[in-house]
Amino acid sequence: MASSHAADVPAHRQAESRTPPMVSGDYAEDSAAFSQYWIEGLRDLDALPAKRERSAAQQAQAESILTDARKSRNQFLARHVGRVYRAITGDLQQLRRVEYLAYAAAEAVPGLCPTKASVAKESAHVQAEKDGHEIDQGIFFNHVLADQTCGLHLCHAMLLPRQEAIENLEKLKRDGRVDFPHASVERRGEATIVTGKNSRYLNAEDDHTVGDVETAVDLALLDPYSKVCVLRGGIIDSGKHKGERIFCSGINLTHIYYGRLSYLWYLIRDLGFINKIYRGLAMPDVPPDDVLGDLIEKPWICAIEQWAIGGGCQYILGADVNIATKGAYLTLPARKEGIIPGIANMRMPRFVGDRVTRQAIMMDRRIDCESPDGRKICDMIVDIADMDRAIDETAHMLANSGVVNASSNRKALRVTQEPLDMFRTYMAVYAREQAYCHFSSSLISNLERFWNAKERKL
Repeated sequence: MASSHAADVPAHRQAESRTPPMVSGDYAEDSAAFSQYWIEGLRDLDALPAKRERSAAQQAQAESILTDARKSRNQFLARHVGRVYRAITGDLQQLRRVEYLAYAAAEAVPGLCPTKASVAKESAHVQAEKDGHEIDQGIFFNHVLADQTCGLHLCHAMLLPRQEAIENLEKLKRDGRVDFPHASVERRGEATIVTGKNSRYLNAEDDHTVGDVETAVDLALLDPYSKVCVLRGGIIDSGKHKGERIFCSGINLTHIYYGRLSYLWYLIRDLGFINKIYRGLAMPDVPPDDVLGDLIEKPWICAIEQWAIGGGCQYILGADVNIATKGAYLTLPARKEGIIPGIANMRMPRFVGDRVTRQAIMMDRRIDCESPDGRKICDMIVDIADMDRAIDETAHMLANSGVVNASSNRKALRVTQEPLDMFRTYMAVYAREQAYCHFSSSLISNLERFWNAKERKL
């Protein structure tokens, strides 16, 4: 191995790489100049050893390169995000998901966002050994969502049904059921039931689950033969909880610790199926505007069995009716995880107020579903043996009111509580802050301290 300082970047290259161009206002000129600056910075970073092998001086160099480049990306995007976004969406004529946009931006202005190859290379490392190139995706989407025109256009794209749902709709119509590795959708009476499945991790969420769950949510909303949707956790097939249903255990902390959870997962999830449960599905030619637009929506029931931790708690804050079993509880362990709990910061105060929300997010407060605060979120508490009956009866009750009536009342509530533009603004902040949280040293120390992450196995 080379000596600890052998791969230090020469001083003249450091100074050069840390002197960003000034924003001229001319898009072509600025794109060329900033792109060259970012690429040179990445070359300097690549000249250093891998993060785990760096000396303190080398790590300081790496952090300086990354920090200066991120500052310049903010300067560039503050002036030109609209031009970049229009260039990669055909002047707003193409509705593109975040998975496409993140890498299209990397091609449109090299160095602005990491390439697929760069992300794949860093994904081979555990989280603590990453430089966090995906933070640049967070900076990009922060600016996209902060721009009202671009941000609403992106929200529209993410509310469209996935291609996988369109391809499986005829099967659902014909068979009444479609199975995916990590989710299923099944019609039962007047309801279509979406079941999340990740048994090994007690129905936690990760990169493997998010696409299947979103596709199942899409299918439930598109199903022409049902009037109500239900979200439920699958049955655990081994271990202590074998044979039991668990609603959701939140984000897969083991995958985070070992570097297996992508940053884009957060945006795909919250701009995708979480928002679809709350708002419904958009159509390509009609904007999902709360006043003048239109959406395909149905009322949602969440069936909370055992617990709704983290992401599971976030699900129920967007549902219309929540049914919990006796003894079930809710938590948002953001302090112990070191991340932002999705949309909960915006939605939970509407249920239990600001103080209880802060206690849940910042002080690890557990909310028992049967408690006074729990009953502000959960509409019914039932014996575990009665959950199926409670789901069927509640679905029948909601269906009897009529789909139009339910949809109209949902819209009327939304327009005063959380119009789409308010959601867009929240997601702009979330996109940036979650990126920094995801790659922070605090996240690693929290997982080791509170989750015993070093002893966990993939």
